[in-house]
Amino acid sequence: MSDLNWIMNRKSVRKFLDKPVAVEDLQQILRAGMAAPSAVNQQLWEFIVINKPDVLLRLGEELPYAKMLLSASAAIVVCGDLTKTFDHNSQSLYWIMDCSAATENILLAVESLGLGAVWTAVYPEAQRVESVQRILDLPQSVIPLNVIPIGYPGQNEPPKDKWNEKAVHWNSW
Repeated sequence: MSDLNWIMNRKSVRKFLDKPVAVEDLQQILRAGMAAPSAVNQQLWEFIVINKPDVLLRLGEELPYAKMLLSASAAIVVCGDLTKTFDHNSQSLYWIMDCSAATENILLAVESLGLGAVWTAVYPEAQRVESVQRILDLPQSVIPLNVIPIGYPGQNEPPKDKWNEKAVHWNSW
């Protein structure tokens, strides 16, 4: 499949088969995440890979919109590490951009490997951030942006055509 087809066929998968994702696939997915662009190349991201059922269960029980973690065989938590900012500015929001770009690369890599995933938001909801920090024992300076449940798709979801010509402006508004 061409590169654009991977992009156009990406979809959110919320139901998974009871089949483990290989560690090698997870490493390949992480490499794709780290290949993302980064503001001033600070690479403010950190990734927590979850493949233990008890941790997936705890996250799935606490995060209101991530119940699919209960059937996923793995997840990646994409976090921003505020201690990595080049000017040590803990108020910098560049981590959100870095982590969002890494997340999209992760989702595309998952699609290219025949796996399924969905972006579940954590940040900016304080209760969700605190829950993930507590469950994963994250330092206060590491902020989880999202949790991405990953697995083999349990159903064949067609991709959504999100093209909207009205949202495109040429040369000015």
